[in-house]
Amino acid sequence: MLFKDIIGQEAVKKRLIQEVKEGRVAHAQLFTGPEGVGKLPVAIAYARYLLCQNKDEHDSCGTCMSCKMFNKLSHPDLHFVFPVINKAKAPRKTVCDDVITTWREFVSANPYFNINHWLDELGAENQQATIYTIESEEISRKLALKSSQGGYKVMIIWLPEKMQEECSNKILKILEEPPVQTVFLLVSEQPEFLLQTIKSRTQQIEFKRLDSSVIQNELEHKLGINSNDAHRIAHMANGSYLNALEAIHFNEDRALFLDMFILLMRLSYQRKVKEMKQWSEQVASWGREKQKNFLLYCQRLIRENFIYNFGFSDLNYMAEEERNFSTRFARFINERNVIGIMDELTIAQRHIEQNVNAKMVFFDFSLKMIVLLIQ
Repeated sequence: MLFKDIIGQEAVKKRLIQEVKEGRVAHAQLFTGPEGVGKLPVAIAYARYLLCQNKDEHDSCGTCMSCKMFNKLSHPDLHFVFPVINKAKAPRKTVCDDVITTWREFVSANPYFNINHWLDELGAENQQATIYTIESEEISRKLALKSSQGGYKVMIIWLPEKMQEECSNKILKILEEPPVQTVFLLVSEQPEFLLQTIKSRTQQIEFKRLDSSVIQNELEHKLGINSNDAHRIAHMANGSYLNALEAIHFNEDRALFLDMFILLMRLSYQRKVKEMKQWSEQVASWGREKQKNFLLYCQRLIRENFIYNFGFSDLNYMAEEERNFSTRFARFINERNVIGIMDELTIAQRHIEQNVNAKMVFFDFSLKMIVLLIQ
């Protein structure tokens, strides 16, 4: 991954390169912004640029020994921390090095992804991914070693908000006073869940949504999508290249989420309480991460259906399957019930995060929809 391979984010790339040229590289940087806009790819390209032995004005050379090791993300001075799942009956908690080969292969093949894709790769099923406290010891151990190339050492932490609190607290000192020429790159989707003490020790770089023209160009020239389809998908993506990729391949989770949302709306409208209970039990059988993502999906679909009623198609960001459903359903989401539905979805999400009994959470929500849908 070189800077030239990154989709958009020209301002961020220019800033990072300029700071390297001027010798103003912050030792701890926090990359934030919407999902799917290239934060992790930029972090990897930036790490490569820092370690490149023959960098030019705009990018890494791509041919030096350092760059060759980066092709497989196996440079000895490049370290990754990311959420993992704990192996059953393991003598200790899982650390990133236990699955580093899987991580390197996955990221190399799919630089634009989210936590759900990574969980699928791990075969997580019902488990939630975490950066365990023991990882703080691994971080300290790796950074205590001398640089193999005599230059920078780069530690990329993907989703630092997934760190256990004790892990966050344990890395505070090394984050504030790292070894010489050590750079931390924290790539966060939800910086609001980071400890304030972590955020205060980093220089924050905000990533913007990608222009639809940039996404359209990528779809047309790299993926061979015809112009009309590329334009439609780029608009629906709402500035996220990951959204565009998922729209091309309406993935199994999104298809399932749409089917389950449609089923709930129909059962609630028809007041089929027995079937609603069965629906709740089915959703409750999913893992916590999948349940939370389903609730987030429901919130997005409610919001899109409310906006659909105003007739401004340029403000709607739905896949074709979602739009087809909304032509019939949108009239049921109006100014009398939209806030109530969104509030109930938010409460359900909070309860799932707090490990409240999922069957109770989803059945309670489904019953409330009976009343809310007829308002």
